[in-house]
Amino acid sequence: MTAHGRPRARDLGIEIGSFATGKLNAIVDVPDVLVGHTTLHSDDNAVHTGVTAILPHGENLYTDKVCAAVHVINGHGKSTGFPQVEELGTIETPILLTNTLNVWSAADAMIDYLAEKNPDARTFNPIVGECNDGHTNDIVGRHVTREHVMEALKTASRNNIDEGCVGAGTGMHGFGWKGGIGTASRVTATDEGKFMVGAMVLTNTGQSSQLRIDGVPFGQDVVPDYVRDRAGEDGQGSIMLVVGTDLPVTARQLGRMARRATFGLARTGGKAEHGSGDFVIAFSNGTRFDGQGKPGRGFDRLVADSDLSTFFEMTIEAIEEAIVNALLRAETTFRPDGSELTALPIEDLKRVMANYGYRKDSA
Repeated sequence: MTAHGRPRARDLGIEIGSFATGKLNAIVDVPDVLVGHTTLHSDDNAVHTGVTAILPHGENLYTDKVCAAVHVINGHGKSTGFPQVEELGTIETPILLTNTLNVWSAADAMIDYLAEKNPDARTFNPIVGECNDGHTNDIVGRHVTREHVMEALKTASRNNIDEGCVGAGTGMHGFGWKGGIGTASRVTATDEGKFMVGAMVLTNTGQSSQLRIDGVPFGQDVVPDYVRDRAGEDGQGSIMLVVGTDLPVTARQLGRMARRATFGLARTGGKAEHGSGDFVIAFSNGTRFDGQGKPGRGFDRLVADSDLSTFFEMTIEAIEEAIVNALLRAETTFRPDGSELTALPIEDLKRVMANYGYRKDSA
């Protein structure tokens, strides 16, 4: 059970998929990956927002770039930096997640962070993804500042498994319930060693009636009490899916893994509606480039395409479980108008899972 009393999936006996998890069952299980959050609340409930930083490794990413790919499931979003990743197959900055209208201020703050480390550089490609928390947060107020971004970046750590209403997830919803940040990981051993696939999601999408938890149609049995007549609560929100690995793969191969993340979203009931901005960022710190973009670490031992199916499945499982964890860990939040965005009810989930005869060995 988590410190604040809200469980993760495995605390409830919900074990999605067949691969083993990493030690923390989080994206930080991928060696060298760090995560940081800055969470913002106001006493009058006008502000529920924040920023999340994912660092593919803790060194200077501008001079030690990682192999990367992006995949657009549905492009109704305002993220920055993706075209260069698609063109060059590298990420040279941390990955920031925040709310829609703070994308540009977050990118601007990250330039300051990068310039401190690279004073002679004249260009950077900040990677910022977003979801819209305007139904819970005073989004037009753009309350995420440079200081908040710097805090998330500079406090990022190897053991951060915070989920739910933290960082970028603070004001988000999911499948009609309170949503936010979720994470999970999968590990497998090969002849070349042990490799990890980790996922982090910013869940802000989905219709309550469509929600499935490890195949159980929970949303057909339990729906929120309030009438879902607000923007985003009809499924037209967004989701950011981040996949990290230490597997030595090319950008093309990472693109293939990124596209499989879509299946993990679909398994929870997500369907990328018209107004939903759904993006995947995938990176490998097992294949790197120097500051001039020359291939370095990992390119002498690339994985064969014929061996990727295992890692496709690991990606799907980790994304699916991360989304479920985001919903389970999130806590009821009051909107500026005093109404509630309700946390998914744990006792109802236990009842529904039992009614459907859920057991891991029969799921």
